Amino acid sequence: MKFIVSSNVLLQALQSISGVLSTNSTLPILDNYLFNLVDGSLTITASDIETTMSVNVPLVKSEEEGGIAVPAKILLDTLKTFGDIPISFFINLETKLIEISTDDGKFKLSGFDGAEFPNPPSVESASTISIPAEVLEQAISKTIFATGSDELRPVMMGVNFELTAEGLILVGTDAHKLVKYVRKDITSKSEDAFIIPKKSLSMLKNTLGKASDNVIVEYDTKNAIFTFENFKLICRLVDGKYPNYEAVIPKDNPNILSVDRIQLLNKIRRVSFFANQSTNQIRLKISGKELILSAEDMDYTNEAFERLTCSYEGDDIEIGFNAKFLIEMLNNLSNEQITIELSTPGRAGIIVPVNKDDANEHIIMLVMPIMLNN
Repeated sequence: MKFIVSSNVLLQALQSISGVLSTNSTLPILDNYLFNLVDGSLTITASDIETTMSVNVPLVKSEEEGGIAVPAKILLDTLKTFGDIPISFFINLETKLIEISTDDGKFKLSGFDGAEFPNPPSVESASTISIPAEVLEQAISKTIFATGSDELRPVMMGVNFELTAEGLILVGTDAHKLVKYVRKDITSKSEDAFIIPKKSLSMLKNTLGKASDNVIVEYDTKNAIFTFENFKLICRLVDGKYPNYEAVIPKDNPNILSVDRIQLLNKIRRVSFFANQSTNQIRLKISGKELILSAEDMDYTNEAFERLTCSYEGDDIEIGFNAKFLIEMLNNLSNEQITIELSTPGRAGIIVPVNKDDANEHIIMLVMPIMLNN
């Protein structure tokens, strides 16, 4: 098995799927990339069993076919030191010896039998939907940060995809914050829902930035496949039913605050430095056209407050939030203006972007309050 490839092209391909490689895998073979050369086309695959990602790499020249598992770390580290040069691979499939040659050097390493590499799961009786790459990247970015990391609640460690006749709905929550992202221009005749794990979505988000075509999503009850340009990502769906998120979104919120997102973000960030570092609690006091943000840390006698002019309709209110959650949410919006809808200090606040450029996009962010000690 022989081929010649540009070192930069190969390095970029390997780096684009290297996030799949697991640092604590129980299967040693998964510390390797699988190289498959068929009909002059090289496909490189990385897997951690739950997520498998492959990329097709253009070659300068190739001879013979075959498959071999190549140690990932040493190959990546070596390629990072080269400029953009052609490199030749000669692989003896019987001895599993890999020889890499450049104009000035030669490197030898031992590979492993490609047959030991686990086969990716297949999707049976698949349903299919096509989503523009830019839209999918946007949808993942706006929801993935809200997902949880509690392994006792695995359904919250992923984003819930809902395909409906009204549109595509993505929801992420960790029970403290929630984001519902709706795309009205992507509809499905059949109604379906499945949960994609956070790691798979993170890999997808990182590679979608380079794509301009549509992403073909195929799924069944156990697995999903995302295919776009020269990439394919296969992942196991999170098993379980997603919580009824509509039940926790308060519908009647008479108090509405309209404010500049960047100004609010900067002031929250500044005030949060003085908050208790375990609770990150900040206080929002709204009356008339004035919002006062304050925080204090009794342990260090730290305190801060900032005033912000705003537009407000409703009764005077004082409510506490985790500053970290508010910062994350405001950071993941791009609109200049937002509204914060409130009802009582004990019920969730709703953040909605205004002056939307895209009428097909609808975002609701929910954040649970922290009870204030007066």
